[in-house]
Amino acid sequence: MQPMEALAPTLAHIAVHRARRRALATSGKVIEARNAQLIESYTDGKARVIRTIAKPVAVAS
Repeated sequence: MQPMEALAPTLAHIAVHRARRRALATSGKVIEARNAQLIESYTDGKARVIRTIAKPVAVAS
């Protein structure tokens, strides 16, 4: 089971990347949180800051 668990972060990264590409292809834009900001990104590479948000909270493992 541990080898499969070790793949989880990589598989999650791939899934998020594919979902972002699909969203851009479907609607032409995607909203995402980056660097404590809510950002609307467009297919042409432009981005617009919608608002500043709270910084992420670190989680101890």
